[in-house]
Amino acid sequence: MATVRKFEVERLDNARPHDEVELAVVRLVDCGREKFIQIDTYGRETREVPRKLSQTTRLDKAAFEKLVELGKQHF
Repeated sequence: MATVRKFEVERLDNARPHDEVELAVVRLVDCGREKFIQIDTYGRETREVPRKLSQTTRLDKAAFEKLVELGKQHF
């Protein structure tokens, strides 16, 4: 698991498509003093352990707002 509080923006010039995951779950996390948006991705059905949790990323409020801003600029 990783908690993201800050982004550094870089261009990726040699990008290729990634395999798609079977499922991603967005969780609204309230830890009492702080809230997070958490994204959990799960593996493909073809993996050794299908639908196993692969990655978990938490964004604090500032990181989420920055990600939304970057997404709006990019798309």
